[in-house]
Amino acid sequence: MNSPCAGVDPPDAGVDRLDAAKIVAALGPRALQIEVEVVESCGSTNSALLDRPAEERPRLFAAEFQTAGRGRRGRRWYGARGTAIAFSLRRRMRRPLRELGGASLAAGVAAARALRGLGASDIALKWPNDLLAMGKHAGAKLGGILIETRVQGKAAIAVVGVGVNWRAMPGLASRLRRRIATLEELIHPLPPRNLVIARIASELLDVLDSFDAGGLAPLRDEWEALHAHAGQRIRVRLADGRVLAGVSAGVAEDGALRLRTRNGVRALYSAR
Repeated sequence: MNSPCAGVDPPDAGVDRLDAAKIVAALGPRALQIEVEVVESCGSTNSALLDRPAEERPRLFAAEFQTAGRGRRGRRWYGARGTAIAFSLRRRMRRPLRELGGASLAAGVAAARALRGLGASDIALKWPNDLLAMGKHAGAKLGGILIETRVQGKAAIAVVGVGVNWRAMPGLASRLRRRIATLEELIHPLPPRNLVIARIASELLDVLDSFDAGGLAPLRDEWEALHAHAGQRIRVRLADGRVLAGVSAGVAEDGALRLRTRNGVRALYSAR
């Protein structure tokens, strides 16, 4: 359903509008397994789904604009109207909450599969949740993933938030102080946002099915093949501000990054 919020100015007529019916059409047979909702504006697509009562079927929730979009550790997600793709997918999980640590890596595999399938061949992943453009873009950030979980009743709920830069947003790179890539630079012709959302959502449904059945193990080799820094010497800033240096040695089945340091292999679960 399309459900515009009261008091929100509609985007310009020339903007590629998000449309629930078009997303459903692009999902094909997968549309029978998921509810799709599009709004003009919301605080955060993740928050909107976390606040919903329990549902049996997965739900996709997309917004033209987020007033409080966020990434990992509460960082703000920037995206001007009509320049970004922002949506969340909510799914009930059979696995208990304590076993969902690797779900964000599984979601990264899904996003990379979808974008590569659309023609963005130089997509890579950065642990734990960044989508990067490689090649001539030299690791510029294309997007990111935020997974939030909670228990409702006896079921674990996973909400996967996906943000992708679709077209250039003036001033974004200087504001973030890092290089930014967009799908407009990577895929010609640029696919409509509704199609991109449908392709990523379809892959998300596949990998979450796989993750629910077997954890990260069936997807770990694929994630490591997509890892931008596989086998490289890297520096990781921990949540407490300390910096660890070592060689990236893959990921564990619980999603931890394995870092080979002078004192042995460390398993890292979070980073700034």
